[in-house]
Amino acid sequence: MRKILATFINESRLFAKDLAGMALLFLMPLALTVLMALIQDAPFREYQDIRFEILWVDEDGGKMARQLGAELDSIPQFVLIRKLNDQLLTADKAQELVHKGNYKLAVIVPKGVSAEVANSANQVANELGAKLGAPGKLPQRESRQVALEIYFDPVIKQAMKLSLLNALEKQVTRIQAEIILARLENRLDEQAADSSGPGLRLQEKLQAVQIREISSGQHATAELTTNSVQHNVPAWALFGLFFIIIPIAGNFIREREDGSLMRIKMIPGSYFTILLGKLGFYIVLGMLQFFVMLAAGALLMPLLGLDSLQIGNAFGSLFLTVLVVAATATAYGVLIGSVFQTPNQALPFGAISIVILSAIGGIWVPVEILPAGLQQLAKLSPLHWALDAINELFLRSGSILTVWKQLVILLIFALLFFLIAGITESRRRR
Repeated sequence: MRKILATFINESRLFAKDLAGMALLFLMPLALTVLMALIQDAPFREYQDIRFEILWVDEDGGKMARQLGAELDSIPQFVLIRKLNDQLLTADKAQELVHKGNYKLAVIVPKGVSAEVANSANQVANELGAKLGAPGKLPQRESRQVALEIYFDPVIKQAMKLSLLNALEKQVTRIQAEIILARLENRLDEQAADSSGPGLRLQEKLQAVQIREISSGQHATAELTTNSVQHNVPAWALFGLFFIIIPIAGNFIREREDGSLMRIKMIPGSYFTILLGKLGFYIVLGMLQFFVMLAAGALLMPLLGLDSLQIGNAFGSLFLTVLVVAATATAYGVLIGSVFQTPNQALPFGAISIVILSAIGGIWVPVEILPAGLQQLAKLSPLHWALDAINELFLRSGSILTVWKQLVILLIFALLFFLIAGITESRRRR
C-alpha cells in the first residue's frame, strides 16, 4: 500500500511540473464543452425561442385568410410581414426576396381560398341536412382545388422546412375544420329550433377528449428534458476524460524509450503495486477533470444564458460511474502506450480513435438519430455506454441498480484493454 501511495504522489509531482499541460488538460475540454453547448442550443430547443419572419401575401381577403393570418400572428415563433416600405407585398416580390435569401419563407394565400372552404362547409351541411330530412339548402357548387403557395429559401435546412410546414399545415387544417363545424352547427341548430329542441354545440362536444402530458418518472420534479446543456456537458466531459489517454500513452512510451521502465521493474517488490499507483493517479485525474466539467455546467452555463446542468440526487452512483469510466479511459491509454512503439505512432492514433469512438458513441449527436447501422456500431464504443449511464442517472433519476449493466460492460472493456496491453508487453520482453 505504501508503494502505491508513494507512486501516486510521485506521479502527481511529475505532472505538477508541467503546469501548461495540466492547464490544457482542464481548459481545452472546458472550452470545447461551452462552445458546443452554445452552438447546439438552437437545435436542442427545436427552434422554440427563434422568431421566423414570414412574408405574408393575402390575395384572398376572406374569412379563411384573415383567420389564418391572425392565428399565425398569435404564435410567438412567427412574425408575419405584410408590408415593406409601406407597400403591400405582392407574390412576385415575396418570391424574389425569398430567392435572394433576404427572408426564409413566404406564404401566398391565393384568391378563392375562403370561398372554397365555405363551399365545402355548405356541402357538408347540405348532405347531413338531407339525410336528417332538414328543409332548405345552402348554396353550393362543384369543388375545385385551391392551395396555399409556400416559398422557401433554397438553402434552408430540411429539418427546419419540415417543422415550418407541419406548423402551417396544422393551422390550416384546424381553421378549415372550425369553419366547417361552425356552418354545420348553425345548420343543425336551425333544425333544432324548428323542432323546439336544444342546440347541439358540436365544437364543444368534439373537444371531449384532450391531450395532457404526464411525466414518465415516478416523481414529476425529477423528470428532465434533454437540452443543449444536459447533452453536451456530460458528453464532452466524457470526451475530454478519454483524451487522458494522450499523457498516459506518452508517459509509458517515454519510460520505455529512456529505460525508466526497466529500472522501475528492477525495484524490489512487485511491479504491479507501482503500476497501480500510476494508474490510480490518472484515474483520480480523469475523475477530477470530469467533475470540473459538471461544475461548469451547473454554475457557468447559466451565466451564458443557457440552462443549468441537473445532475440528480444519486451522488454515490454518479461517483462510482465516473470511477469506472475513468478506469476504462486509463486502461485504453495503457493499451495505446503498449501497442505502439513511438509517440508519433501512438498519439495520432489515440486522438483519432477517440474522435471516431465519440462520433459513433453519441457524443456529437444523440445515438437515436443516427442511421440504424451506426446505432448498432455504437455498442462497440465505450463512450456510448458511459454516456448512457450518465443519462440514466441525470435524466431518468437512475441509481446503481439501473446502470449496473453499463458499468459491467465498461469494466469488460477495461479488462480487455489491460489484457491486450499485458500480452503485448510480455511478448516485447521476449
